[in-house]
Amino acid sequence: MHQRETNQVTGDRPWLRSALCLGVGLFLGVTNMASADELKPFEASYAWIWHGMNVAVSTLTLEKTADTWTYSSRSEPRGIGKAFSERPVQKSVLRVTEAGAQPLSYQASDGTASTRRAIDVKYDWEHGRVTGVYEDDKVDLPLTAGVQDDASVQVAMMVELLRGRTPDRFALLNKNAVRQYRYIREGEATLKTPLGNIATVIYRSERDGSPRVTRFWCAPDRGYIPVRVEQTRGKDVEWTMEIRSLRRE
Repeated sequence: MHQRETNQVTGDRPWLRSALCLGVGLFLGVTNMASADELKPFEASYAWIWHGMNVAVSTLTLEKTADTWTYSSRSEPRGIGKAFSERPVQKSVLRVTEAGAQPLSYQASDGTASTRRAIDVKYDWEHGRVTGVYEDDKVDLPLTAGVQDDASVQVAMMVELLRGRTPDRFALLNKNAVRQYRYIREGEATLKTPLGNIATVIYRSERDGSPRVTRFWCAPDRGYIPVRVEQTRGKDVEWTMEIRSLRRE
């Protein structure tokens, strides 16, 4: 899931920006541990915590239909988040090939009539172009191997890890441009969660020149699904995301 960077306190709702950008790496990281698992459908819910307050709950779902996968998320505000009308959603349709995850389309919205945060792009792998609209910006770019969006990258990393491969970076679509993010393994930790104590591997994701760092506590025995995500700016924690439930098929 790279998780796109979000502002700490702006006119935007920080939980909203985060919820719309779950892809910045909910499943990001590299490991030397190969798994006998295969990619499986799942549904997981997470609490978004900002300054110690639970401001939203996000539900992430991965489903398989014929030869394609659909990754989707929806977020509902909690507490002070209920003061606002947004209900963020996003969906990426992709296929999994020998080369890895290959996105076919990506849509996102804040759940209102505004187009300021609306995204609708399509990937034409036959002709090598990605086109559409990304937050009111027209998108028309050459499509190179490995390009992902904020949602498809989550599945892309799961596929790589489950195949025992260790990518150290991903190229992510960001409006009418592509940005490079790198990932570094930082260590291991066992976390207390509503699902019990879970062994995790910690990864860090960052972009050159940015002060923000996103860390992921990923559970290898649960298909590398993260149980905690945290974004920091320097020494300050901007937000965290913690797992509350998980169902895997």
